[in-house]
Amino acid sequence: MVTIGSIELQDFPLLLAPMEDVSDPPFRAVCKENGADLMYTEFISSEGLIRDAIKSRRKLDIYDYEKPIGIQIFGGDEDSLALAAKIVEVTNPDLLDINFGCPVKKVACKGAGAGVLKDIDLMVRLTDAVVKSTRLPVTVKTRLGWDDSTKNIEEVAERLQDVGIKALAIHGRTRCQMYKGEADWSLIGKVKNNPRINIPIFGNGDIDSPHKAWEYKNRYGVDGVMIGRAAIGYPWIFREIKHYVQTGDLLPPPTVEERVAVSKNHLRKSVEWKGSIVGINEMRRHYSNYLKGLPGIKEFRNQLVTLKTIDEVEAVLDKVEKNYQGYEIERSEIVLENYHEHCAI
Repeated sequence: MVTIGSIELQDFPLLLAPMEDVSDPPFRAVCKENGADLMYTEFISSEGLIRDAIKSRRKLDIYDYEKPIGIQIFGGDEDSLALAAKIVEVTNPDLLDINFGCPVKKVACKGAGAGVLKDIDLMVRLTDAVVKSTRLPVTVKTRLGWDDSTKNIEEVAERLQDVGIKALAIHGRTRCQMYKGEADWSLIGKVKNNPRINIPIFGNGDIDSPHKAWEYKNRYGVDGVMIGRAAIGYPWIFREIKHYVQTGDLLPPPTVEERVAVSKNHLRKSVEWKGSIVGINEMRRHYSNYLKGLPGIKEFRNQLVTLKTIDEVEAVLDKVEKNYQGYEIERSEIVLENYHEHCAI
């Protein structure tokens, strides 16, 4: 069993990464239904929360069926982060996570997210301020360092543990790498196997198959893995990994019927949470991944991204299900889009 403060998770839990403009309640719901053990909100600006910015406050929406769930905040000022932590606590999440990993320019170049990787003393002060301001377990998600010459994650892990964090998730790239190249898990393994470290260490980066999750578990000894982009349009990744870890067997890919059913479920939850116009419009980015691998799907996809009512969208999805009934998508055909523009730290 893996524990984060008072939170108890099964052995080798699977975490859904916080992804800006992706990890909203509708998306989290379909991931939870398919086996995600711990999820996080989109990251929330501490300054936005303090200003009562509508978008920031909206991201605090969490639901009982999502638990355990963490709310993730970011910022570069101790007082603001501490105050934001108190605001977050009122919404009663299971934990509070600090984002020290988002590499996008608008965040990192303002001294927040991965920008804090340039100043480890500041990172420690910010974390200490949050830990002292809340009763919630505090966790951190970060990267290996700012660039190849500052891969200081081993020092970071020890110092953040010393000020009281209860778990650490590490993305195996530097900020300068953004999402390019292959994630380097060797340093993640070193952190996990450091005898001084006694908090759970979760690895993140390039986990896109049951084989890789199992291989990295055994090679690096991490307590669990965090999955981001591989879950976009493919929430079944969680159940597939769990089944493989437990049995050594691969589940067959989801059927067309399952893909259509989850697309509809996601759509309805999106409209319920965001309203008809925004909910339908923001679902458009997901259809290409839900239906990836189906030959000739472009015609249907082009329709899906222009329709304006649930009934119209569901009618087209019904046609997809009927047209491809019994079609089996080979696992090699499932190629997920890169959501590099989103902050999937």
